[in-house]
Amino acid sequence: MKTLAEAYQQFDLTRLIEEQLVGHPQAINAYVECCERYVGKNKTALIWEGKNGQAEHYTFEQLAELSGKLANFFKAQGIQAGDCIAGLLPRTPELLITILAAWRIGAIYQPLFTAFEAKSIDHRITTAQTKLIVTNDEQRPKLNTLNVPVIVTVHQTGLLSEHDFDFWQSLQRYSEQCEPVNRSFDDDFLMMFTSGTTGLAKSVPVPLKAILAFKGYMTHAVDLREEDMFWNLADPGWAYGLYYGITGPLSLGHSIIMDERSFNVDQAIELIKKYKVSNLTGSPTAFRMFFGFKEKFDPSIKQHLRVVSSAGEPLTPEVVNWFKQDLEVNIFDQYGQTELGMVIANHHALEHPLKVGSAGFAIPGHRFAVLDQNYQELPTGGVGILAMDSEQSPLMWFKGYGGNNRKAFVGKYYLTGDTVTLNEHGGIDFVGRADDVITTSGYRVGPFDVESTLLECEAVLESAVIGKPDPERTEIVKAFVVLKPAYQACETLKDKLQQYVRNRLSRHAYPKEIEFVDSLPKTTSGKIQRGLLKQQEIAKMQQAYAS
Repeated sequence: MKTLAEAYQQFDLTRLIEEQLVGHPQAINAYVECCERYVGKNKTALIWEGKNGQAEHYTFEQLAELSGKLANFFKAQGIQAGDCIAGLLPRTPELLITILAAWRIGAIYQPLFTAFEAKSIDHRITTAQTKLIVTNDEQRPKLNTLNVPVIVTVHQTGLLSEHDFDFWQSLQRYSEQCEPVNRSFDDDFLMMFTSGTTGLAKSVPVPLKAILAFKGYMTHAVDLREEDMFWNLADPGWAYGLYYGITGPLSLGHSIIMDERSFNVDQAIELIKKYKVSNLTGSPTAFRMFFGFKEKFDPSIKQHLRVVSSAGEPLTPEVVNWFKQDLEVNIFDQYGQTELGMVIANHHALEHPLKVGSAGFAIPGHRFAVLDQNYQELPTGGVGILAMDSEQSPLMWFKGYGGNNRKAFVGKYYLTGDTVTLNEHGGIDFVGRADDVITTSGYRVGPFDVESTLLECEAVLESAVIGKPDPERTEIVKAFVVLKPAYQACETLKDKLQQYVRNRLSRHAYPKEIEFVDSLPKTTSGKIQRGLLKQQEIAKMQQAYAS
């Protein structure tokens, strides 16, 4: 296996462009890179599992034909290169056809997560000046009060809304022949939005240059091989699912799996076994759920599952150890953002030191730094803000939010907003979001350490830790705990959990308060909303004070 150091030394952007792309910086098309180049090889591109038990396979040839017809329909509606086309669709073949058709004519694809309501949709399509939305019967009512120039509906029941176009009928009217429109590296092909905890979501234009970075993550970090059966559990309405569940694998000529059904452990196990999944990626939330129902996993899964990758919040040691010991597979932490894609990872395909709880090392083509409050780089052991060095990251593609907003940049550094430590191996240890770190009696406590320790306890299914304002200590550590079904909330259990954390971590880091809850608030992409828990706690304190 190649070492990470060798991969850094051998990195050559010019060679990568020549070897991995059909196009070049002045003329590139995402449809060509992710579909057309593999036509004629009789390879499966999409494996789809429907919510009603359907199972369909689509080859690259079939997707080329269908996307060509839809692309010609888009052109007939006046859509041009650089225009924005949105998909408000579940995980269905129509979603992938829409994406490829948009790219084919040089348009920009914009994902609209199906859990969004009208207000969230309106902000996104207004900001992006979206010209056309493809949706289905179930999602269509959300658009009734919005100003959408053209609506295409995957129509199955009832009357088609006035002025709407029927998806499949529209395809039948047009030829499959449609010449791809080339764009440049700096032209956008995706329009994403951040899922920030404060203020309106900001637009994140993604240029075609990013395809190279997506490939790098898939090959170095995920270790996607030609013989793998790959499944990304994330929804393509969000960055990780769209970047690495669709664009990345298809750009390598690899098939993808789409499951229309909502995620649950039983169905996930069923699909892993049915398709002999060997390479699995997803969020820590999904893998924590696997661990919470570990008795459901039988030995047959071990025969095929080779590597697992987790993106988002750090995994707890218990989850990592369970995958390693019970399923005999490595699950590695990896780090990224909507604005960056995945940029730091424990690499399955490269040899380097491993440390449980560490996000890993920069993916070749990227360089990070840990900065102090004066934006100076810190040495090993320093706690500061994680930043990406844009001048020494040739695969970094983010230049700023929509409207040329470079608020997140200080000089050459992009500030991620995450607090980390540079460890002894040169990798990153995650402490928490800058606004999540707790200050108590002069000590700084990362919520992840406390949450991980709580999850070592047999009774705990999930936990979230915040700093609750306190007049004497600045903040106290408060934990919200979801128990496994077999356990009942009581004072005795609360005392046991507090004592366990005190003994495992320290006297200042254990939760002074524990509140048992039925569930934790999460973003639609599965990240725990500690900020919301803190806001609710402050509101309760203010109400108590007022009364």
